[in-house]
Amino acid sequence: MQVSIETLSSLERKMTIAIPPEQVESQVEARLQEAARTVAIKGFRKGKVPLKVIRERYGKGVRQEVLGEVMSQSYYDALGQEKVRPAGQPRITPKSWESGKELEFEAYFEVYPEVKLGDFAAISVERKVADIGESDIDNMIETLRKQRQTWKDSAEAARDGDQVTIDFTGTLDGAAFEGGSAKGVKLVLGSKRMIDGFEAGLVGAKASEARTLDLSFPADYHKADLAGKAVQFAVSVTQVEAVELPELNDTFFKSFDIKEGGLDAFRREVKNNMARELKNAVRNNLRNQVVDGLVKTHSVELPKALVAGEIHTLRQQAVQQYGNRGASIDGNMLPDELFRAQAERRVSLGLIMSEVIQAKALKVDSAKVRTLVEEMAESYERPQDVINWYYSNKDQLAQVEAMALEEAVIDQVLEAASITETPCSYEDALKPSAAPQPSAG
Repeated sequence: MQVSIETLSSLERKMTIAIPPEQVESQVEARLQEAARTVAIKGFRKGKVPLKVIRERYGKGVRQEVLGEVMSQSYYDALGQEKVRPAGQPRITPKSWESGKELEFEAYFEVYPEVKLGDFAAISVERKVADIGESDIDNMIETLRKQRQTWKDSAEAARDGDQVTIDFTGTLDGAAFEGGSAKGVKLVLGSKRMIDGFEAGLVGAKASEARTLDLSFPADYHKADLAGKAVQFAVSVTQVEAVELPELNDTFFKSFDIKEGGLDAFRREVKNNMARELKNAVRNNLRNQVVDGLVKTHSVELPKALVAGEIHTLRQQAVQQYGNRGASIDGNMLPDELFRAQAERRVSLGLIMSEVIQAKALKVDSAKVRTLVEEMAESYERPQDVINWYYSNKDQLAQVEAMALEEAVIDQVLEAASITETPCSYEDALKPSAAPQPSAG
C-alpha cells in the first residue's frame, strides 16, 4: 500500500492511497468461490455451480462490495501508518479501480486543530457562599406543604389564592365571540391565566353569585379580531374553594419516608436535602463560569465536520423535544444556522477540555466516580440498588466516568483561577447562572 498526504489548508488533508491489484482480486476470487459452495441456482445442485456461472451472475456485485471494504480498511490502516487523527468521516473518491489494475483512491478529511492552552489565572469566577438558616428550613417546609395542598369548600368571599369554579360567556358588541364561553372552569385567583382584570373582578365573590366584568383584550392579543377590543363577560361562580395545607404530623412525615423522630427528624432531613441542593447549585454555578471562561480565553479553529455533526445532533434533539410536546416537525425544516452558534461553542469546549485532559495527564478517578454515583443515588428510596445498577451497566458507568473527567478539568482550572467569594442568601445561591452548553463528544 502506497500512501501520500497533501495539505489543502490548516485542517484539510487529501490522502492518496494505492492498493496492489492482487489484494483486491484475491478477495474477489475468495468471495466468488465461497458463493459457489453456498448459493442455489436453478438447474444446478447446491455446491456444484460452475465458477464461471457464479462470476457472470455475481462478479460485478461482489467486486463492488470488496472494493468498498478494501478502501475503507485501507483508509484506516493508512491513518495509523501515517499517525494522522481525522476529525469526522472522510469523503472518498475512487481514481482507478479497473479489474486487474492498481486500486487508487483519494480520501478528503479534516484533522484536529492544535489547541494552545491559555493562562487559567486569567479566568475570574465568583463562588457563592450561603448558610441554611432556620427560616430557610421553614420556607422549604411550607413549600413542601403547598405541593401537597388540597381544596375545601368555602362559604366565604373568594380571595387571591382561592380556587373558583365558574361558567362564563364573553360578548363583543353584544354578540358572543368564538372561544369566549366555557362551563365548569376551575380558576385559581391570582394565577394570571385569564386576561387582565378577569381574576381581580372575581375577588370577593361567593358561591352562586353572578358578576359582569367589563374588560379589554390586550393590544398584542394573539387573535387579531379581539386585540385591543372592549368585551363583557357574564360570569357565574358555582363554587369557591380555599387551600388546605397538610398538618405537620406523623402522616405527613411518613410520606417523606420519615418513620420516627417526628418534626425534629423531618427538619434534619429537609436541611440535609437543602445542603445537597446548595452544594450542587454552587458547584454548577462555578462550572458554568469556568466553562464560559475557557471558551472566552481560547481561540480554536473548528473542523467543519465536527460542527456539522454537532448541528445534526442538536437538530435531532430539537425534533425529539417538539415531539415530546405533541408537535410534529420535520427536522429538514430547521436550518443549520439555527444551531450553528451553539454547535460551535460545544465543539470548541470539547476540544479545549480534551487538550486540558491530555496536557495535565488527567485520568478517571475511581473514587470520584463512586462519589458521583452515590450522590445521584441519594435521592432514591433504595440508594444501594441504584449504585449497583450503575456498576452493572457499562454504558451508564462510562457516562459517569466522563462526568468525573470533566470535573477534574474544572478543578484544574479552579486551582489557578481568580476566585471571589460572595456571601448571599440560600435562595440567591440556588439561582442559576447562564448555563453553558455541554461539550461535544
